[in-house]
Amino acid sequence: MRRTAHPSAWEPWLEPLRALRLDGNTLLVEAPDAIRGWVAGRYGRLLHACAATVLGPQATVELVPPETLGGGQRRSDPRAAGPLTARDVPPSAGRVEPLTVNPRHTFDQFVIGDSNRLAHAAALAVAELPGLAYNPLFICGPPGLGKTHLLQSIANYVIAYGDATVRYTTAEAFTNHFLAALQGRDIEVFKAAYRGVDVLLVDDVQFLQAKAKTEEEFFHTFNALHAGGAQVVLTSDRLPRDLGAMEGRLRERFEAGLVCDVQAPDASTRLTILRKRVRQDGLTDVEPAALERIAERVTDNVRVLEGALVRVVAFGSLTGRSVTLELATEVLDRLYPEHAARPRTPSIREIQERTASAFGISVDALMSSSRAAAVAWPRQVAMYLARELTGETLPAIGRAFGGRNHTTVLHAHKRTAERMASDRAAFDAVHSLTETLRTDP
Repeated sequence: MRRTAHPSAWEPWLEPLRALRLDGNTLLVEAPDAIRGWVAGRYGRLLHACAATVLGPQATVELVPPETLGGGQRRSDPRAAGPLTARDVPPSAGRVEPLTVNPRHTFDQFVIGDSNRLAHAAALAVAELPGLAYNPLFICGPPGLGKTHLLQSIANYVIAYGDATVRYTTAEAFTNHFLAALQGRDIEVFKAAYRGVDVLLVDDVQFLQAKAKTEEEFFHTFNALHAGGAQVVLTSDRLPRDLGAMEGRLRERFEAGLVCDVQAPDASTRLTILRKRVRQDGLTDVEPAALERIAERVTDNVRVLEGALVRVVAFGSLTGRSVTLELATEVLDRLYPEHAARPRTPSIREIQERTASAFGISVDALMSSSRAAAVAWPRQVAMYLARELTGETLPAIGRAFGGRNHTTVLHAHKRTAERMASDRAAFDAVHSLTETLRTDP
């Protein structure tokens, strides 16, 4: 066992074990009460493998309490002292109840896109091989982008397909449990709850900052788990190096594993999320255009994105209307004014195409050197719109119009503004083009 186990695991967990006797093919091994449950769960396979190597393939191992001596006292070993495990806590002791995990938060329900591909792959690898893939795994990113979903997906996967023990918690719950343990003098129970697991998942670890005693306890919990080969997965709204109020030794440990981030989903990922939610909830009366409008309006937060879908569907149900593009637009404008349609930023090429079409000429003519009034005026309008609606520089706009210089663009902008001020038809034409370019996809 000593040659096989990692040195950090040998002294606290395995050295206190004592072989008692062989009962048929079963080797009885004495293990102190304080560590017996943990050793059985974490190192049971290793014990069986070592016994089979020495005693033959039929050998098995059974961990038993220390045998009693005269007077009913148990024989003990001073080196056997160690933290309690959850299995060893008497039923009457105050337990630290784990937080529940949403059963819908699984890897199958997680929508993968370019913004979260690495985080998803790392989380799945950790779920399949706890303690062996990336340890610790640190997932960071703004709120509402799927960090908790990934964290709970690991928990659900391990529970469903593995034999490891797992605990999901938040930094706030960890802090509350720790303070309650201090007040109730149940610190050993607390340690057993958080250190006697194979996988510890902690959400929003940034909230441990500036809590000195809690940080110190988490530091020791982290070290105990990591040294014992247990998996630790953490989420935060920022990178470890940006947790300025947290102790440097904790930040260093967070960065010792894999750090990956999640970002705001792109348009196609947002639309896929909405479609998946519609299928998952069994919704049938939802037009694709309505989903596209929601995905277009809500761009930065998956939680708000799904909330917008719920609002639109609920409004349609309560008013007896189908979920159409018009209904989605109406609801989003009324209930999510902060996500009202933002002016689009068209490209110069799009401005050229729309302007040429509006004036009945070709784009080639618009780009030509012709000075005919039927071409020169649309060209000036297109240059005006390019300066007003895009962030391009004057030289860049000039190059996009056949290599013209920036003074030509300035002249076109000035002439168009002057004509709009004196000619109502010109004003209406330019205004109509502006609205179309800002709103039409």
